[in-house]
Amino acid sequence: MIVNERLVTYLDSLTWQIPEPMQELEQWALQKEVPIIRRSMQSLLLFMLRLRQPKHVLEIGTAVGFSALLMRSELLPDATLDTIEKVPARIWDAKENFAKYPQGDKIRLLEGDAADILAALVREQKQYDFIFMDAAKSQYIAILPDVLRLLKTDGILITDNVLQEGEIVESRYAVTRRNRTIYERMREYIYAVTHSPELVTSIIPIGDGITLSIKKQV
Repeated sequence: MIVNERLVTYLDSLTWQIPEPMQELEQWALQKEVPIIRRSMQSLLLFMLRLRQPKHVLEIGTAVGFSALLMRSELLPDATLDTIEKVPARIWDAKENFAKYPQGDKIRLLEGDAADILAALVREQKQYDFIFMDAAKSQYIAILPDVLRLLKTDGILITDNVLQEGEIVESRYAVTRRNRTIYERMREYIYAVTHSPELVTSIIPIGDGITLSIKKQV
């Protein structure tokens, strides 16, 4: 937790209530210990979607489909939403949830490794004006070039879980050995998006930390 837990609990108590069917899915995911976006991230995502009203949205990391369904609920009827997942068990759960919940039939689930699918989307010359990245953290830096190719000028890129429960500010020797690769690659990613000539980026310490980037005209 980046911010004081009592403060987070208080702020969450003030935020909107997600639709009742989505509350049920949220509770199911939490009981199954499937990581889904936190309340603060939910609120920010829907705020940005309502503010920008994007036509084409890409999510990298579907999990059980919670965030895709939540985003779809805020999009205009003619908008598109593509989401990428490679874990078979989560693909199964996402398909079940898309069939069960409203507007799930308007979500396109792309199955496979994110790097391969992103490369294919680049070849297809796909363009998105809103990209939400919440996949394997060690992949962020590797897939960033294709993500930027897919993002339209003036498009939004939101990346979740970039501060690694605060470990990102520690010495690499204070980080457990099994987490060091993720730690190092996340530091590379944060540096890349904050120093890219293509992006204007803000780091926001909500949830587990996010980067909020806008692609500018180079």
